[in-house]
Amino acid sequence: MNLKSGKVEGFEQYSQFTSLKEFNTHIEMWLAVKKGDFSKGELVAFKRLVRFSAKIPGVSNAKIGTILKAINEEYQGNGISRSTFKRMTMKAKELGILTIHETERKNGSQSSNLYYFNRFPKSEPPKMEKLNHLKEINNLLKTENQKNKKRNEAPIELDHTFVSDKVPQTFVQLVKYFFSDAKTIEEYWHMVQIASFRFECVQDTEAVLAIAIQSFKQLIRKLKSTKQVAKPIAFFYGILTNKLKEYYLEKLAEEKSDSIPFQIALPGGEVLNYDWLHA
Repeated sequence: MNLKSGKVEGFEQYSQFTSLKEFNTHIEMWLAVKKGDFSKGELVAFKRLVRFSAKIPGVSNAKIGTILKAINEEYQGNGISRSTFKRMTMKAKELGILTIHETERKNGSQSSNLYYFNRFPKSEPPKMEKLNHLKEINNLLKTENQKNKKRNEAPIELDHTFVSDKVPQTFVQLVKYFFSDAKTIEEYWHMVQIASFRFECVQDTEAVLAIAIQSFKQLIRKLKSTKQVAKPIAFFYGILTNKLKEYYLEKLAEEKSDSIPFQIALPGGEVLNYDWLHA
């Protein structure tokens, strides 16, 4: 059943944010990782919808026509189309950024949609996330062990010269001095791929490689100083994720460093928030 239309204050329970500042922070993080999924016109629509979601942080029931009119006035007649706005909302919904509900008037006719923004997941407490990823690594190791037991013949061990071309040679040349077989080297690099995907930095190949090498060196130092490392590959993954998390947060901080906190209240409840808009 559709929701009944009304003033935006009546939908306060749909807000996932305790303040406008918290809402803006989550929007910054969404844009940091998902901005490339939107076209230029869609980004204009996205940012305007965010402005209309300031009165109740993260919630808006503004009419599409009202939003398009505001965009058209700001850009002096060079606004966007209704289809562009709808395309933006569908993308944002698919990406998990936005939730959309239809509303209806008392007579049953359709009214404006209710839009409310979702929290950026990586800003939540990471304890459960870390446990899930550790479980994922343990399951991976367990699966590999089971596969080895089921083989009728012992596999032929291939040295580092048989490592896949997908593994950077710089990484291979370092790891081969401690684990010379190709399979083990590839397993360590697979951990790097999992961690870099988790922190949205797969494209930063040079930075990821440098962090992977630093992490592996820390593992070797640990192995040389103590024998109390039950699963070296899991220990390596733990070091790696900590370093990539720091790298990820530093990137976000750099992108936010140029922002200027500033707000302008406009008639109709719209608020301009420049703390992220001009970043």
